[in-house]
Formats: sequence, structure tokens, C-alpha cells
Amino acid sequence: MTALALGFLGLVAAPGVGLAQAAQQRMSVSLEEAIARALKTSPQVAQAAGSVATTDAARRSAFGAYLPNLTANANSSLASAQRLDPGTGVVFNAPSDTYSAGVSASWNVFTGGQRGANSRQAQARSSAAQAGLTAQRASAVLDVERAYYEVLRAGGLEDVANSRIERAKQNAEAAERRMTVGSATRSDVLRARFDLTSAQEALLSAQTQHMAAALSLGRLIGEDVPVDAQPLEARDESPFALTEEALADEITARAPSVLAAEADLRAAEAGVSAARSTYLPTVRLSGGYDWFNDEPAFNGGRTSWSVRLGLSYPIFDGFVREERVVNARTQASVAQATLADTRRAVRSSVGTSLSQLKLAANRIALATESVEVAKEDLKVQQERYKLGATTILELLTSQENLVQAEINLVAFRFEYRISRAQLEALAGRPL
Repeated sequence: MTALALGFLGLVAAPGVGLAQAAQQRMSVSLEEAIARALKTSPQVAQAAGSVATTDAARRSAFGAYLPNLTANANSSLASAQRLDPGTGVVFNAPSDTYSAGVSASWNVFTGGQRGANSRQAQARSSAAQAGLTAQRASAVLDVERAYYEVLRAGGLEDVANSRIERAKQNAEAAERRMTVGSATRSDVLRARFDLTSAQEALLSAQTQHMAAALSLGRLIGEDVPVDAQPLEARDESPFALTEEALADEITARAPSVLAAEADLRAAEAGVSAARSTYLPTVRLSGGYDWFNDEPAFNGGRTSWSVRLGLSYPIFDGFVREERVVNARTQASVAQATLADTRRAVRSSVGTSLSQLKLAANRIALATESVEVAKEDLKVQQERYKLGATTILELLTSQENLVQAEINLVAFRFEYRISRAQLEALAGRPL
């Protein structure tokens, strides 16, 4: 296993060459720091947080409908002292200034259950927004984990290429020595040099991938420059404490997407109740107290007060109520179907992620064994080539097998971490 590939497994990575040397001067972050910064800079998370604030305000507004409305007013007017009577045409003197003030209050005594339905609907929408925020945060965490692991994977492939270059140089030197003593042909030297060139090309490709991955990670955490990922601690591919069936049941019941769909259904059902409430009358209590005066003084003047209790009932409104009820019932039916489909989708995704986890874990075990076998085979072929007991083609084949085994091991460990991150994104929390 190469140094940076082992670094992906939890060991400290050795510096590479070329672009890797420039990478040493770049900033690097831990996974926890990258996640924290990504959650602060993600526009999707900010939008979801804004939805939570908006629905909370709507929930307070729905509660405010149970409270009376209170209004205060004050007015003053100035006019000429002489007035013209339009009926008689006579000019007469009249008070020119008026001042008034008042306060009024109103309260809906009965709304046919509309306030309660609106309150339940606002509460459900607030819960849906909270679940949406949790889901969006989990999605942002998954994105940054993918980018973080991609940086580590690219770094691992870069170091595999560096190791391949070192072995290719050794093979080229061995071929030169054998050709000098007459035990190898010019073709052996050319094949060794071609293998060295291929290794250098693979390094350039890995370095380019590393740079692209570092730029992507930097964008996610709010940086305009490439950002490297610090090596992770080794983590065993251990199974979960719960069985697969129990884990699927728990995630399906508590997944943010499911909670949001359940809240949407409650909001739609409350919307049906609100639409039906329009078939009932509305009772409203109101009152006011007013003061009038011709002088800008608080003493004197005239006062009046009033109390009103009114009932309103629309006998016919052109089938608008019926349309509202039909629309509300349709939305409730759609929300019910969406909830059922969301639960099935989450359970299916959980099963897929668990299968990918098991596959990646098995691949890691097989790839680890393949690396050890390929290393031993390469040692044997190198010794045989030095003794002239094998050809350069067999040596290069053994070397290529080791390179591919190392690449596979890095990739499978990356796949395992991504599969686990996808499962945690579904659950909306670490597992």
C-alpha cells in the first residue's frame, strides 16, 4: 500500500511531487471543519433556514387570529370660519377646527373552526420546514463528504502513481544493466522506458484530479482557492448495531423526507377543514370609543361609544366554497400518495445503500489481499528478472497487477465511506 493510500486509511500521507508539492502550500481542513463551514456557506441550507423562519412567523400569525384586534386613531382638520350653505346660498360662521381621537377593538367570536384549521395547517407547515432544513443540512453534509473523500481518493491515486514511477525507474535500470552484460535485448529497455512514461502520465492525471477535487472542496466551504483534506482516522467497516430490517424501519419512520411528507399531509388535511369552515357563519364582536372637540384641548369636547355583535353568512357565493373544498381534498389525496411513495423510496434507498456497503466491505477485504499477493508476486518477478529467469513483459505485468490492486483498494475504501454517508443523509443524522 502506498503512503497516501494508507493516509486515506488513517495514516499520515507522504508528500508527492509536481502538483503535489504545490499542494503542501495550500490550506487543509479536517472533515468536521469542512462540514461546519459548508453548512454556513450553503445557499440551499440558507434557503431552508429562511423557510423555517417564514413558517414560524405564519404559525405566530395563526395564533394571533385568536386575539382581538385593537386600533387607535387621531385626526385633526382646519377650515375657514365662513361657510356657504349650498341650499340657501347664505354665508354663515361655523367652527373651523375639529379634533378627534378614538380607539376600537374587534374579536371574532366564532369562525366555524377556520382559526383552528389554520393554526393546525401553520403548525404542520412549520414542521415540514424544520424537516426540510434537516434534510437540506444532511444533503449539504453528503456533498462535502463526497468532495472531501474525492480529494483523499485523488491523493491516494497520485501517490500510487509516484510509487509506480519509482518501480518503473528500478525496472529501467535493471534492463539497462542486463543489456550491458548481454542478458537482455534493446526491446527490454524500450519497454521499461515506455512503462516509465506511462507511469509519469498517470501521475499527471492523478495530480490534475487532485487539483480539481481540491477546488471543488474549496467552493463548498466558501474558499476561492483549492483546499486539501486532512487524512482521516482509520475506521473499521463494522456492521451497524441494528439489523438491516430494524435499521430500515427506523430510518423510514424518522427520515427527514418522510417527516416532511407527513407534515405536508397534516397541512393538507387542515386545509380541508379550513375550506369546510366557510359553510358556517362568522360571529364578530366589535366596539369603540371616540372623542370630538373643536379646540385643541383635552378638556371639554364630546364622546361616544359603541358595541356591535354581528353575524355573517354567505348564502351563495357562486360555488367558490365548493371549489375550495374540492381543491383542498385533491391536495390531501396527493399528499397521502406522496407520503406513501416517499416511504417506499426511503426504504428502497436504504436497502440499496446497505447492499453497497456490504459490497464495498467485501471488496476492501479482497483488494487488501490482492495488494499483498501482488507485492509478493512482484518481488519474485524482480528477483527472477535480475537472474535472467523471466522476461521484462512478465515483470511489467506483475507491476501492473500491483498498481491496479492498489488503485482498487483506494477506490473501494472511498466507495464504502460514500455509501455510509448516503445512508446517514437518508437518516438525517450520523449512524
